Amino acid sequence: MSKPFQIGNVTVSRNADFFVMAGPCVVESRELVLEVARFLKDTAAQLDIPIIFKSSYDKANRTSLSSFRGPGLEGGLEILGLVKKDVGLPVISDVHLPEQVKKAAGVLDALQIPAFLCRQTDLLLEAAQTGRPINIKKGQFLSPMEMTQVIEKVTSAGNYKILLTERGTTFGYNNLVVDMRSLHIMGALGFPVVFDATHSVQLPGHGGTHSGGHREMAPVLARAAVAAGADGVFMEVHPDPDSALCDGPNSLPLDVVRPLLVTLKEIYNVVRR
Repeated sequence: MSKPFQIGNVTVSRNADFFVMAGPCVVESRELVLEVARFLKDTAAQLDIPIIFKSSYDKANRTSLSSFRGPGLEGGLEILGLVKKDVGLPVISDVHLPEQVKKAAGVLDALQIPAFLCRQTDLLLEAAQTGRPINIKKGQFLSPMEMTQVIEKVTSAGNYKILLTERGTTFGYNNLVVDMRSLHIMGALGFPVVFDATHSVQLPGHGGTHSGGHREMAPVLARAAVAAGADGVFMEVHPDPDSALCDGPNSLPLDVVRPLLVTLKEIYNVVRR
């Protein structure tokens, strides 16, 4: 069992307080990021739920070459730094290449390893050596038991500040399915487990040049995941998902976030009582 650790001012561990990672899929603009961050900051205070802000400075695995990827490392980290400094939320973002890691770790409170890259040894070791907490998304192609090998790569560098995130498993073409047993299996490995409610309802590559999704199912799966033992929930949120530049079909509008979090916290407290 890992010891509790900090992501900014948020304490994370197995069976501690329920927490949330949330934000727009990609850094679209300074204005949009700060709008969502302030909304999440207010929500965290009102509901007494720790929230870690997540948005990607670069989406390197978009379906199409022409898809919007974000402002890139320099510009994206500058905006995420404002969330941390001016809004007061801890921040996390994806790293895709080992050479990005040190610069990203200089701004971010935690590093995220994308699902497609969760077995990339050089990336995992470079991230681990920063000493930053690392959220590893389980690949759509992996069983939960196989995450033991991923954990060993990170802990070999002396870093035990690990979170494991379930984001669905490939189910035929252009579809994902969530096996709730995965949360229990990964939880037994001794590290905090997060459920990615919005990517789990994604339809990868469904639109040919873009992914689709069923955002209306994200709250359903989130409730089930918390009941099944998730320590926290990850969700992509946006003021207007239908106009989002990335993952709009599976992102949640802001007006559903607060009532959903109220319900998730209630379920969490019942399950952990």
